[in-house]
Amino acid sequence: MSTVTDDRTAQVPPAFAGRRWLLPSAVADQLDPDVERRGRPRRTARDWVVDICCFLLAVLIGLAAAQTLRDDTGTPHSLAVLDQLFGVLACGAVWLRRRWPVGLAVAMIPVGLVSNTAGGAAMVAVFTLAVHRPFRYVAWIGGIQLVLAPFVFWLRPDPDLPYAGAVVFTELFTLTVIGWGMFVRSKRQLMLSLRDRARRAETEAELRAEQAQRLAREAIAREMHDVLAHRLTLLSVHAGALEFRPDAPQEEVARAAGVIRESAHEALQDLREIIGVLRAGEPDDTGRPQPTLGALDALVTESREAGMKVTLDNRVTDPAAVPASIGRTAYRIAQEALTNARKHAPGTEVTVTVTGTPGDGLLIAVHNPPPEGEVPHVPGSGQGLIGLTERATLAGGRLEHGPEGGGFRVRAWLPWG
Repeated sequence: MSTVTDDRTAQVPPAFAGRRWLLPSAVADQLDPDVERRGRPRRTARDWVVDICCFLLAVLIGLAAAQTLRDDTGTPHSLAVLDQLFGVLACGAVWLRRRWPVGLAVAMIPVGLVSNTAGGAAMVAVFTLAVHRPFRYVAWIGGIQLVLAPFVFWLRPDPDLPYAGAVVFTELFTLTVIGWGMFVRSKRQLMLSLRDRARRAETEAELRAEQAQRLAREAIAREMHDVLAHRLTLLSVHAGALEFRPDAPQEEVARAAGVIRESAHEALQDLREIIGVLRAGEPDDTGRPQPTLGALDALVTESREAGMKVTLDNRVTDPAAVPASIGRTAYRIAQEALTNARKHAPGTEVTVTVTGTPGDGLLIAVHNPPPEGEVPHVPGSGQGLIGLTERATLAGGRLEHGPEGGGFRVRAWLPWG
């Protein structure tokens, strides 16, 4: 048993560590989230103090009632002895109030009819019932005691008080004890509810932090895919050209090697920036490559230098007026569409069209005709389009893609204004 007590004390939350003795055992047991419930909780130091005070109060009230019996010449001696015997038993039963609050309160109803010295113990039993049990128990048992009080004083009148005064005083005292017990119970329930709310708030905060971290990592993963897929596709195209044309002129070989070197360098630089964000654990956009719609011309120029045939029709007169988040999404959509066209339709002429005005939204369309001849299947195809659809949806827009005229079209609308 001592081991269990030590474990419970050690597992009390930090807010109550070292101060468990100040709390009622029922509250301390509920406040400890890790304690394995093993029967009735053991009394704390506070419980012992309260129990001793309740016992002494019951004894003092019983002694006062016993003195009244000695002064009452109308009470037979045998009845006075029986009264005091029941009073002694009732005071001793006060120590069982925590274990059987309902049973003790019910037992005090018939005892109170025959014993005035048990009145203090009866009040303690009612108080304990109001503290440890719901109101319905208090309503029934306390109501019965209130109803029986007039009959008790009618059968055994108080020698010092008139009948009406004794009845009113007893009724008010009983109601006061019940109200006090219900007040103590409400305070304990408030403490436990605040504990539950605090624990729930901590859990929700942890879930929000985990969700924010997950969303940040997903955003970084999409960014990594968009950036590296474009660079690595350039590497693949020029490496394939060197492989299939070993007799190419020296100038073309040098140019292709330069593009490969430059693309590899830029891919490594982008990867370092993204990994730096992951290591820093910052969910913001600091240090991450963030091209906007104004960088679309550079993207097309880079694709042309890689050997693609790209036609850009940008009808947005002021790309800087487009919000950064919308421009960034538009750039990534065009980048991924050009990457897909380079992989699935090499050698075709790709058309990129960008239109839009504030209030009407921004429209990005990328179309490529069917490729000439068979194109080998590229593993992992379709993942980029799934990411683009999600990116457009998160930005409040929509994205459509599919075959058109034998080729393939990617069309996206993004809100602007």
